[in-house]
Amino acid sequence: MTANWATFTEAEPELARLAEDRFGAFSHHVLATLRKDGSPRTTGLEVRFLGGELWLGMMPDSVKALDLRRDPRFALQANPGEGQSMGGGDVRIAGRAIEVEDPAVKAGYSEEVEPPEPFHLFRTELTEVVRTYVEDDKYLVVQIWQPGEPLRTIKRT
Repeated sequence: MTANWATFTEAEPELARLAEDRFGAFSHHVLATLRKDGSPRTTGLEVRFLGGELWLGMMPDSVKALDLRRDPRFALQANPGEGQSMGGGDVRIAGRAIEVEDPAVKAGYSEEVEPPEPFHLFRTELTEVVRTYVEDDKYLVVQIWQPGEPLRTIKRT
């Protein structure tokens, strides 16, 4: 089961806001894709939250775009920032990336973002959003959202 960003936001508005804030704190994040042989590949990436979607834009024929064309599964981790504070916690998103071919949709994205042309554009279908943070300098808290499931919270000492 998958969901777009708007569905996630409707289901868990506070967690969605925290995730957007975390991704908004820095420009570059880490995307994991799968190579032809199934091994992981990690690369840097900028993301956008627009119109109820989480968008991934990429340079033409980049290896990450080619990976996603072959196998749409991905994992995305927000840049943790400097030091060890990780303000807002660690946020990770997993799902499927679907390439957008519709010229009108790409034009709308271009108007908003102004990426270098040409580019690949993928919209995401989420399978999981995870936030991990420290509470009261005592607890490690993990929040896990999956489409169709209630938010799970795990606290560890």
